[in-house]
Amino acid sequence: MMQHKNPAKPRRLPRVCLVLYALAVISAGIYFAFTQSAGFSDWFNSHISLWGRRLLSYLTVWIPFSVAEGLIILIPVLLVALIVVACRSYSDSWRSAGIYTGKLAAVLCAIWIIFVWNFAPGYYGTTLDQKLGLNREKVSAEELYQTALILTSQLAALSEELVFPGEEASSVMPYSLNEMNDKLMEAYDRYAEAHDFPDQFYSRIKPVMLSEPMSYTHITGVYSFFTGEANLNVNFPDYTLPYTAAHELAHQRGVAREDEANMIAFLVCMESDDPYIRYSALLNVYEYVASALYSADRELYSAVYDTLTDEVIQEERAYSLFFEQYRDNVAADVSNAVNDGYLQSQGSPEGSRSYNMVVDLTVAYYRPLFD
Repeated sequence: MMQHKNPAKPRRLPRVCLVLYALAVISAGIYFAFTQSAGFSDWFNSHISLWGRRLLSYLTVWIPFSVAEGLIILIPVLLVALIVVACRSYSDSWRSAGIYTGKLAAVLCAIWIIFVWNFAPGYYGTTLDQKLGLNREKVSAEELYQTALILTSQLAALSEELVFPGEEASSVMPYSLNEMNDKLMEAYDRYAEAHDFPDQFYSRIKPVMLSEPMSYTHITGVYSFFTGEANLNVNFPDYTLPYTAAHELAHQRGVAREDEANMIAFLVCMESDDPYIRYSALLNVYEYVASALYSADRELYSAVYDTLTDEVIQEERAYSLFFEQYRDNVAADVSNAVNDGYLQSQGSPEGSRSYNMVVDLTVAYYRPLFD
């Protein structure tokens, strides 16, 4: 007996895609509200976004490697898989191709939704100087000089704690990354006792497996908002690691602006009772301040440089030798251009230069101590 075949049901876009489209539109409205109101951004960041950031962190903290890095490594494989699926299952008609494109668009919508709800409000909330009661204004060369002197004196007090494996080598962090992470969590806890920002919870910095290739991009760390992970380039000299880790952990806690993440990292590290954590913060911020002073007044810069201890000078020279191999390359240019464009799109006209704006915050922080 011959049976009639049941006609195949017409292929349709899954309802979940329609839901994501709707949420993406709602998220666009919320994002616009961020740009119009710092108060709304603050409320959203501290009452809504923190739960999303915590959830993502809790989902990935137990995984020993960076999920975000794994996804990036798999991008070529994923692209091939997407092409194969498209050719085999969605190439029979324009309708099928449109549905497939719609599904891919839904994935992009999901990423956009995660960004808006978990991280975006940090770019438009009350600025850190207002939260800390700092008088942030244009700084003079003399103020840069005074700030740099304070930093060098604090560095000198820690110089005896440093361990160098050789005369031209960088200092060695006297513990593992896991121990460093625990010390940073303790420092964040102490900072949180006196401040209601940023949000504090247990998390873990993720070392990047491809840190050496990543160094060619000049990226020392990155927060992946879509997985909730703070990632660290462990190829850079040890003295950069605690401060960079604290910076990415600040992003993980809702501090989005780069200069503010730099400043929070500094303040948190200075809460630590570990000398190497404090040394890392002091030297990294000193480098920002010294660079600005060099541009403003080279004589005052030279006067500050003369106050550095032999250990710090060795550290700086060792870093220069290390970085020389990565200094000029196409990957760094592309990375900087992409990051610059991204930061400008988030309301920071200075783009990548916003990292250096921690100088203004540092001077404002130390101004009460000037002679």
